[in-house]
Amino acid sequence: MKTILVPVDFSNHSEYALEVAASIAKKQNAEIVVVHMMGLPDSFLTKNEKQEVFNAIYFMKLTQQRFEKFLKKDYLEGIDVLQAVKTHKVFSEINEVASEYGADLIVMGSHGTTGVEEVFLGSNTEKVIRTADIPVLVIKKRTKNFNITKAVFVTDFSLETLHPYKSARNFFRLFNIQPQILFINIPEKFMSTQEMTMKASNFLIDIGMGDKKIKDNIVFYTDYTAENGILNYCKEAQIDAIAIPTHGRKGFNHFFYGSMGEDIANHAHIPVVTFKI
Repeated sequence: MKTILVPVDFSNHSEYALEVAASIAKKQNAEIVVVHMMGLPDSFLTKNEKQEVFNAIYFMKLTQQRFEKFLKKDYLEGIDVLQAVKTHKVFSEINEVASEYGADLIVMGSHGTTGVEEVFLGSNTEKVIRTADIPVLVIKKRTKNFNITKAVFVTDFSLETLHPYKSARNFFRLFNIQPQILFINIPEKFMSTQEMTMKASNFLIDIGMGDKKIKDNIVFYTDYTAENGILNYCKEAQIDAIAIPTHGRKGFNHFFYGSMGEDIANHAHIPVVTFKI
């Protein structure tokens, strides 16, 4: 891992993400790119082109001052930190910024959303997860000396989750751990133990990892919904982080079916890392 991208709005939650990114960067000798989606207020738009330029310059200087204060952190010492500012507040552009800087990971803070706000507005984190081609690590609270000792990878054992699982294994190697493979058995798609075991065996054969150690690392958990099952198991097993594949659905398809990766990232209290299918 060479480059970590951290979107910030100068809030406490974005500082939590920055501190986690710094911890990972030190372990990997990686650089951090801190990006702020500035978003010029409508009040700055006038019919006078010179005035608009002046307003933009003023806002850029103000942003730079906030950057200088925000980045004065002891935990950033010894890390190469680059700054990027985008004038439009369109969080789907984060993927373009990640591509521009060759980022390997996005680390983003989030407080999550619920109810009407979640359905109609969504969160910035959701927008990034939905459009990012690289893993997105979502942080909810401040964690000094960030580390993961116990993690799960959520899967339905479908072929499309093979690549995300391999990517998750590579990610967790940063912390010298092997993630558990978690399958949630729900009423609508209920399976017997024998059926789940067979599905899991075929999954491991497809990825060329049929050894007993990995088989013993598979967990079958039954609950009324997939989301409840994931959150309940992680609480019971004291899991440190959740890895989950995401389709990144858009438009009507996203509205009606949602994305499990986005939902879990919104509602989990522990770090969640998503991998695009």
